[in-house]
Amino acid sequence: MNGMGLVLFPEVLREKLGDDGAKELVDLINASSKNARENAEEIGTERLERRIAETEAKLQKEISGTEMRLQKEIAYTRADIIKWMFIFWVGQAAVVYGLFKAMAH
Repeated sequence: MNGMGLVLFPEVLREKLGDDGAKELVDLINASSKNARENAEEIGTERLERRIAETEAKLQKEISGTEMRLQKEIAYTRADIIKWMFIFWVGQAAVVYGLFKAMAH
C-alpha cells in the first residue's frame, strides 16, 4: 500500500476551483496527510526507543542487584563450607588419634 488515499472530489468544488485548483487542493491534502503520517511515525519511534532504553536500564539494575546477592550468597556458602570442612577434619584427626592411642596399648 502506498499510503495515498482516494479523495472523492465533489463536482461543485471542482467547478468552483477549476481543474488546476482542484489538483492543487488534492496535492495539498496529500502532502499534509503524508507529513502527518511521518510525524506520527517519528513520534512512535521515539516513544518506542525511549521505552526500550527505560526497560534496558531496569533490567540492568535488576541484573546488578541479582549479581550482588549471588556474590554475597556464594561468599556465605564458601565460609560455611570451610567451617564444616574444619569441623570434619578436626573430627577425623580425633578419630585417628584415638585409633593410634588404642593400638598403642
